[in-house]
Amino acid sequence: MQEFGKKNPSAKLSDMGLNVAIAHWNLAPEELVNKTLELGQGELNDTGALCVSTGKFTGRSPKDKFTIKDVETENSVDWGDVNIPMDTATFDKLYDRVCAYFEGKEVWVRDAYACADPKYRLNLRVVNEAPWANLFCNDLFLRPTEVEIETQQPEWTILQAPGFQADPATDGTRQANFTIVNFTRKIILIGGSAYTGEMKKGIFGVLNYVLPHKHRVLSMHCSANEGKDGDVALFFGLSGTGKTTLSADPNRALIGDDEHGWADGSVFNFEGGCYAKVIDLSAEKEPQIFAAVKPNAILENIVFKAGSKEVDYKDGSITENTRAAYPIHHIPNAKEPSYGGDPKNIFFLTCDAFGILPPISKLTKAQAMYHFISGYTAKVAGTEVGVTEPQSTFSACFGRVFLPLHPTKYAELLGEKLDQHKDVNVWLINTGWSGGSYGVGSRMSLKYTRSMITAAMNGQLDAVEYKPHNIFGVLVPQSCPDVPSNMLNPRDTWSDKEAYDKKASELAQLFIKNFEKYAAQANEEIRSAAPIVMQTA
Repeated sequence: MQEFGKKNPSAKLSDMGLNVAIAHWNLAPEELVNKTLELGQGELNDTGALCVSTGKFTGRSPKDKFTIKDVETENSVDWGDVNIPMDTATFDKLYDRVCAYFEGKEVWVRDAYACADPKYRLNLRVVNEAPWANLFCNDLFLRPTEVEIETQQPEWTILQAPGFQADPATDGTRQANFTIVNFTRKIILIGGSAYTGEMKKGIFGVLNYVLPHKHRVLSMHCSANEGKDGDVALFFGLSGTGKTTLSADPNRALIGDDEHGWADGSVFNFEGGCYAKVIDLSAEKEPQIFAAVKPNAILENIVFKAGSKEVDYKDGSITENTRAAYPIHHIPNAKEPSYGGDPKNIFFLTCDAFGILPPISKLTKAQAMYHFISGYTAKVAGTEVGVTEPQSTFSACFGRVFLPLHPTKYAELLGEKLDQHKDVNVWLINTGWSGGSYGVGSRMSLKYTRSMITAAMNGQLDAVEYKPHNIFGVLVPQSCPDVPSNMLNPRDTWSDKEAYDKKASELAQLFIKNFEKYAAQANEEIRSAAPIVMQTA
């Protein structure tokens, strides 16, 4: 076997059961880009970023993700449609088949790690079938020094084989592609899909198990930034709520845009890079992300403008999930190492297309846990064929599909953190509609939303008057700098007050119905924060 690059002298792929022809260890990003171009697997755009296709799969396939059910996980993992069980014997046979597939092939190996806080560092080794996938791992995971590489021993291994096709009849999978997490052998096995997000979110799922279950560290699907005085803010939110936009603040240092842990005295990034959606990207809307798409960044599944190498970011013909992967230092105000102290402010972002929730409100500890479990936003169904009714979306802890444990475990851990840190403020921010539901009201002004978040972080809402919302009970500030007071109380923005009350009760019922599946395992404090449905004549 030929081997190239820097490696730990004691590292052997044969220890993993692999017998490959050529192994490239920890190549520099420039080398991986050149290799990709040589193999005809990508091309450069006009800013020097590497553009690739992930093939059939342009997103994750949650129904094809399995977790090994054994002594380690049987009584701890929340089994069901999110965490689908597979037995050990099935995994072992499939793993051996993937190893046989790699025999005689050329592979790219990378030593990396997750968790910027050294106390929780998780050493990784990734074996990829393509050089650009290895570049993705360099961009997204944390990068050890050359000295660390010489001695680092991997705790977890990712084996990614996009060209391997499983046989569901004999391999125990649903179809030809799969992602399997084995907590006992500490392996993530990926086959049949080249979508790189499977590796990123695979490790996120591992940390969502290990950190809360083993260390009482709250793992979080959120962005984080830090002010000049060291005050840390967290931003939770589902897609389309403004999580990336609102955390990107030129006056604050970016800790990370997606995955973090909250330990005693520390909020830390799990990753060393960003994996940003770039559909409709522009220098005007997202200047930092736009500028980060440069040499050693990767663009996935994009389309060029005709006759050029300029990306048409508006073109979603391949997928609406076009992505850019880049190391965090491509963002000018990124903080490295990527961690700060305990948060001072936590923001739950929701795009409420029903126009019911206040643009900003303060949550009690119980409400914070309830809304954390709910993970609410609303999406507009679309304007085609006259469809204008909003659709509610709930994703527990703002990332249900990544949670190996029951959602109440994370919510109760959040409650513990809030008990320990009484000065932490939790805010619910509605970036959606005001003055009526979608189709009647108008979208919240980003300018006003930024003003409200800034006021909250600067302590300008500490001494203002608050009134509880009559249904959701959240505390609504009655004044806010640089924001018209008549915007703060959502009922006041509706011309038809009875219509508001009716729609508010309908939304409350959606919350209550969604929470039913968690109620049995939720404590009384969490249950007490449910909205009150108004009785109408």
